[in-house]
Amino acid sequence: MRRSPFKEPRIENILESVELALLQMGGGERIKPGDRIAITVGSRGLAHYLEIIRAIVQWVKDCGGRPFLVPAMGSHGGGTVKGRLNVLAHLGITSENTGAPIEDGEDVVEVGKVENLPIFIDSRAAAADGIILVNRIKPHTVFHGRYESGLVKMLVVGLGKVPGATAFHAQPVERLAQFLENMGRAMLQRLPIIGGVALVENSEDEIALLEGIPSNQIMEREPVLLQRARELMPRLPFTNADILIVDEMGKNFSGTGLDTNIIGRFSVEGNFDSKEQPAKRIFVRALSPASEGNANGVGLADFITKRLALAIDRKTTYLNALTTGFLKRVMLPLIFDTDYEALQAAAQSLKKELKECSLAWIPNTLHLREILVTANLVAECQQNGYQEVDRQEMRFDSENNLISLW
Repeated sequence: MRRSPFKEPRIENILESVELALLQMGGGERIKPGDRIAITVGSRGLAHYLEIIRAIVQWVKDCGGRPFLVPAMGSHGGGTVKGRLNVLAHLGITSENTGAPIEDGEDVVEVGKVENLPIFIDSRAAAADGIILVNRIKPHTVFHGRYESGLVKMLVVGLGKVPGATAFHAQPVERLAQFLENMGRAMLQRLPIIGGVALVENSEDEIALLEGIPSNQIMEREPVLLQRARELMPRLPFTNADILIVDEMGKNFSGTGLDTNIIGRFSVEGNFDSKEQPAKRIFVRALSPASEGNANGVGLADFITKRLALAIDRKTTYLNALTTGFLKRVMLPLIFDTDYEALQAAAQSLKKELKECSLAWIPNTLHLREILVTANLVAECQQNGYQEVDRQEMRFDSENNLISLW
């Protein structure tokens, strides 16, 4: 089925919008000839990411500055330079593609304290004459508050590398939102932040809003954009499927590999799962190559394939889990050699035959424009904004694995 066509906000001319955002952000007068300007780059697969970063790099050069990119992804990429560079390369973010060098390392510096906890930041960013934050604003997969995933989190957790991420996640889950705000305010006061370029995506995974925010307005403006992101976030159009099949999970789709806001599961102590989960069982077929072996969130599934399990880099995955403290999210589900065996087991766990189950099939939890569902879910999907396009049979190859249609 395909989401019914309706008018959603969408930016058509990305370059023009970036230029306007940079004018909104201001800061051109703050960049003096020869100034070294750090531009943050993260681990998420943002729409038009390369195009946006390249345009910001060129703007800094036009202002007379010397731009360089700083990986800002906390413990992602295994917490190593090589791992972070590999993550960025999968997203097309390289020195050659962007026109700016990528400067990275393991060392951070302490720039103050909040509630007796140190504030860490990448030493290269700290030594820059100016910093430009670039990130998508969207609901977080663990906590909810005025600031979730966005510019503030990239500043506090992303630029803090492993030490910064560890300090942040040392807080109880119920305090993370407030601590993020407190840390963000302190860092904005103490660091040479020029401003931020904030993106909000629509349910089609396209950019709906692209806004430049001066540093002194980030704390005021980000909650407004977060609310808009929440309104535009896609939803699964069913409420009680037996089995949800996910083709791929990975960090490039969500920080938890599977977006908790989509599947209704959180697997965090003290943060209970949604009472209305769209599916009783979740089966994940593969780990995205762009996730570089990081299977954070695999514990949100009930069943996975052997090929997914073999793709997991335990060191990278465990670092992510130990940094956040959310261990349940990396505990392995039931593993099966083939898709058919996994689906049979999922049906058995529900005390049903597979042919009796209501099934839904999605490519990942980020791209939900097109989904496949069994006939017993069609009516509900139509009531929730999807239209039937065609009918196809679920087919398996000679090795009993699904023949993917994505």
